[in-house]
Amino acid sequence: MPTKPAYLSLDPANRHVSLDPHEPAFVQNPYEAYAWLHANSPTFFWKEFGFWCLGGYDTVNSLLRDRRFGRQNPAGIPDSRGLNQDRSHLTAFDAIEANSMLELEPPVHTRLRTLVNRAFVSRQVERLRPRVEALANKLIDGFEPDRPVDLLPAYAAPLPITIIAEMLGVPVEMGPQLLDWSHRMVAMYMHGRTRETEDTANHAAREFADFLRGYVAERRKQPGDDLLSLLISAQEDGQKLTEDELVSSTILLLNAGHEATVHQTGNAVRSLLAQGGDPRRFFTSPEATAATVEECLRYDAPLHMFTRYAYQEIEVVPGVTIKPNEQVGLLLGMANRDPSAFAAPDVFNADRSDQKNVSFGAGIHFCIGAPLARLELQVSLKTLFERLPMLRFAEEPRFRDTYHFHGLERLSVRV
Repeated sequence: MPTKPAYLSLDPANRHVSLDPHEPAFVQNPYEAYAWLHANSPTFFWKEFGFWCLGGYDTVNSLLRDRRFGRQNPAGIPDSRGLNQDRSHLTAFDAIEANSMLELEPPVHTRLRTLVNRAFVSRQVERLRPRVEALANKLIDGFEPDRPVDLLPAYAAPLPITIIAEMLGVPVEMGPQLLDWSHRMVAMYMHGRTRETEDTANHAAREFADFLRGYVAERRKQPGDDLLSLLISAQEDGQKLTEDELVSSTILLLNAGHEATVHQTGNAVRSLLAQGGDPRRFFTSPEATAATVEECLRYDAPLHMFTRYAYQEIEVVPGVTIKPNEQVGLLLGMANRDPSAFAAPDVFNADRSDQKNVSFGAGIHFCIGAPLARLELQVSLKTLFERLPMLRFAEEPRFRDTYHFHGLERLSVRV
């Protein structure tokens, strides 16, 4: 039986859990709490968030596909920070969200995803493998051998942002600015945001959108062989993306095209180095490399919570009924460590036969960039460890206090 962490409390009568997501011990190792919750209450009301959370693998996998739940809030955009405050200071941010396929449901979601998806099918993404490998090698060539290297800014971040910028046809030299805008916007999704967070996110959204509108105007005049030009010209049943939809879709692809991949690259390097021995053993064949990446995704996922709204009254598990408009949290990181779904779930095993992680979600909101993320992880991890098999920690890596994203503050290594 797992030991209950001192920072967690459960009222078994109503399944209410008190667990501060900013608790340092939880930030550094959420899996201790997840293991105890799996044994005692895999479905629980998380008081700090104010909604029911589900962590069992089968339950999460099922509800991700359940059309009685969705991302689009049927009651409209919630009040600022849930405090009955107006959102007039968030007009630019909300304008982006209003046209984001991640926050919409059919039929609008279907039309947007169909138009965007053609660039992310596996055969299209596979063409990028040589470019990803060349970029990975170039970044490694830039490491200073006699000094510690923080792999997050030196390797994990520039690779995916360069690839998605090149795909979209956005200037690669804009990479640092795109990252800055993205980081300020995604801070809106974290627990305990402040008015300052909101003002900063809104400012970033306005600047990001203004830049893209100008760039879209250029691409309309001079189309290129890039995703942005494809999105401008693409049609589905005679319908094109509106300019607002085009801007929102591009921002979503830029943000999603690097944020989770950066976290997962850092988490994967940490997981693999922690296994000891020669890391090249995990990359002896394309099949072994793919299996290693899947286990990295399961073992230490970059996104631990995905929220959805109920569209009708639903009993999600016996004794727990969700009412219309209520939000639920699907705990992807907890589901990936479910002992009823995985043998020895807390053991890293790249050869496991029960690999079925939910790190990319499932159903109609399954991550559209999953094929690209998988390819980037396969190439970047294999290249890194084949080039630098003696890689080792320069200091103990620590996770950022950014639940429900799960990634490292830094990853300092010696080469």
